[in-house]
Amino acid sequence: MSQHYAGLDVSLDAVHICVIDEVGAPVWRGQTSVCPDNIRDALHQHAPDLVQAGLETGQFAPWLTLQLRKRKIPTVCLDARHVYAAIKLQRNKTDQGDAFCLAQIVRTGWYREVAVKSMDAHDLRSMLLARSQLVSQRQTIANLIRGLLKTHGHVVRRGCKGVFAVRVNAALQDSPTLGAIIEPLLNAWQALREQIAVLEKRLVARAREDAVARRLMTVPGIGPLVSLAFMSTVDDPTRFSSSADVGAYFGLTPKRWQSGEVDYQGKISRCGDAFMRGYLFEAAAVLMGRWCKPSALREWGERLAARSSLRKAKVALARKLAVLLHRLWVTGKEFNAYPIGALAG
Repeated sequence: MSQHYAGLDVSLDAVHICVIDEVGAPVWRGQTSVCPDNIRDALHQHAPDLVQAGLETGQFAPWLTLQLRKRKIPTVCLDARHVYAAIKLQRNKTDQGDAFCLAQIVRTGWYREVAVKSMDAHDLRSMLLARSQLVSQRQTIANLIRGLLKTHGHVVRRGCKGVFAVRVNAALQDSPTLGAIIEPLLNAWQALREQIAVLEKRLVARAREDAVARRLMTVPGIGPLVSLAFMSTVDDPTRFSSSADVGAYFGLTPKRWQSGEVDYQGKISRCGDAFMRGYLFEAAAVLMGRWCKPSALREWGERLAARSSLRKAKVALARKLAVLLHRLWVTGKEFNAYPIGALAG
């Protein structure tokens, strides 16, 4: 019985498919729409003995991979950087050629599989990203308003809970012309603030309903947003064989370059999810700054800051928080502010 392997080159309008046999010879080439049912029908017809189908990471990759697996199509998602290393060896680059290369990569097994998160994790991640984007736009408008007012001699101090709008209106009392310019911006700022509150309410409600999120929030500096972001990024904690691997997954471990007599250890790699890495750094900054309750985590960070610098201590503490959150998730235990010997050194 022959074995078949398929490569799927996905674009916005079509999916180019190449089916090869166990020795790498092409069996069928064609294309179809970006529809899981159509792809399944094409593979059932032209690859009856399908062993594996592969597609590279992209915008459609998570949804399409999950949909094909749901239809009993053995599908693997490939790291686009590894795929590029193979595809760039081609003299001519075409969609059909890319599909053929993907099929060959799957057949040989020389690839790194990318873990595809569940759609629930993607939904949660989308909500967090939407909130982050609205916060960024709100801050951009606020900075623009401050800049315009400074040009006319007004300084608006920072405030929270709507104080900013009150101070801006107070500065506009004696300048109707400037008020006509600032008012639309202030209305947009207020609308963004209201929509951010809507999303935050939904996120807080989600965190309260989730037992894992509540357990993660027992860690100092970890609130609803950080806990939900961690859950949506990791999705399946069992895919890490060790909790220590989570720090490297978020790019919080030092880079290393070793060759012969040279052995250099640099700054953190910054690979992986920058969004989650930023949240962890913010949590570490809160723990090192505003957090008042006694904790071995804070004491560990303070000792490290005394030996090196505050910024390095925050980065190291962010890595430790990532490892700790994963450990609590896996073991199901509650956070202990002073674990015996756990934070020594």
